[in-house]
Amino acid sequence: MFSLTSGHVYHLYKEPCDMRKSFDALTGIVRNELGRNPASGEVFTFLNRPKNSIKLLHWENGGFVLYYKRLEKGTFTPPKIEAGNTSIKWPQLVLMIEGIEVKMSIQKARFMM
Repeated sequence: MFSLTSGHVYHLYKEPCDMRKSFDALTGIVRNELGRNPASGEVFTFLNRPKNSIKLLHWENGGFVLYYKRLEKGTFTPPKIEAGNTSIKWPQLVLMIEGIEVKMSIQKARFMM
């Protein structure tokens, strides 16, 4: 069951990733290159060089879950994020997966705790 929500924290690995990598290799990237704990409950997103495959690594109770999608046509367009930052927001992830590219948007102020 797909259990990712807007309540999770998402990170995008900016370099192209070999899609043959599985749980152990991806957790190594998270630890060594992103400096994060892969078992933190955060979701880590990886794209391949042609940007037609995406993997999401997520720790749930009892173990890791790996979501994988390969497009038969088209590419994923990753959101633009600041240098040194890997965080992306839930709406950015959803738009990327659905193939929607927003040319211009305005984020209205919202209460954050």
